[in-house]
Amino acid sequence: MIPAPAGRPPFRADHIGSLLRPKALREAFRKHAAGEMSDADFRAAQDAAIRDVVRLQEECGMQVVTDGEFRRISYWEKFVRLTAGLVIKDAVFTFHDEHGHESAFTAPYAEARVSRRAPITADEIAFVSKLTKANPKVTMPSPSTMHFYRFTDWGDPRVYADPEAFFVDLGKIYQQEIAELSAAGCKYVQLDEVAIAILCDPAAREKVKAAGGHPDRLVDLYVEAINQAVKNRPADVTVGVHVCRGNYKGMYLSEGGYDSVGERFFGRTNVNHFLLEFDTPRAGGFDPLKFVPKNKGVVLGLVSSKTPQLEPIDTLKRRAEEAAKYVDLDRLAISPQCGFASTMGGNPVTEADERAKLRLCVDAAKAIWG
Repeated sequence: MIPAPAGRPPFRADHIGSLLRPKALREAFRKHAAGEMSDADFRAAQDAAIRDVVRLQEECGMQVVTDGEFRRISYWEKFVRLTAGLVIKDAVFTFHDEHGHESAFTAPYAEARVSRRAPITADEIAFVSKLTKANPKVTMPSPSTMHFYRFTDWGDPRVYADPEAFFVDLGKIYQQEIAELSAAGCKYVQLDEVAIAILCDPAAREKVKAAGGHPDRLVDLYVEAINQAVKNRPADVTVGVHVCRGNYKGMYLSEGGYDSVGERFFGRTNVNHFLLEFDTPRAGGFDPLKFVPKNKGVVLGLVSSKTPQLEPIDTLKRRAEEAAKYVDLDRLAISPQCGFASTMGGNPVTEADERAKLRLCVDAAKAIWG
């Protein structure tokens, strides 16, 4: 990957990483979990699906590709599975939609000191690199994923007296991962940050306060956790942080603009660029982008991965011009607001819709930046 100039995202058209799992792959996960498919056959099914999805991205004109997160059940499942000391419990938040429907989910819990059982993403980059001349990106859940969803009871206090100590140990896992990814040729790493987006939501902030938490202190804690994770990264590795309001079968976790977190988050997080959701009014306006330092870029998530309707290119161009009032147009790029399948079930769109949305990002980037 040719490094982009300072303050510019590496690609004008990007995507968030997760892509729709085809039916054959979903069935393979089910059979393997039930003991009805061997490890070798399961791996072969994953490999076949990844070959197809890499080809899909290339056919859409994408210069950056992922494996669709096809070796994971969810965006954070594999990280937790390969990290010693973490187990799964119920989360304290729920997903919901505009109709008031809710869905519970699970979250990590630290029952012992955390350490890396094995390389977490090395197999992903090794396989994708053999398939394409495009630029591979590896995604990982942000450190806050291991804390915030159970912020009132996130770990055994006999193991970690405070979250700062936990994030120091957790950060070492990310540092090892990023160093090994760089050595394997991956120069683009994305951290998926949900907690800070939730802490944009006034209702969620009140829920945190009611439980005895301090929203702004949590934002500071999670910014420092990201900085720990990317500390000492190789100079040729670009790190982006995707800020997500939750993405589960078209549902979300929170709403609200970046106003309450923008100054501390954009200003203090030591990464190259931010991939931000701006697909609906729930995400607020572009005004908080004024806090993005001039040496950092922004990927505008203007294209929805939750619905099949295609956004008009003229609308995308106009919205990019509106954002450019706060961040120079040259420091911007475009993408879907989130992945298409943060979990196995995926969003309520088809593969044809997904293909059209990715191609739209490429076409819109050409229309906006030439």
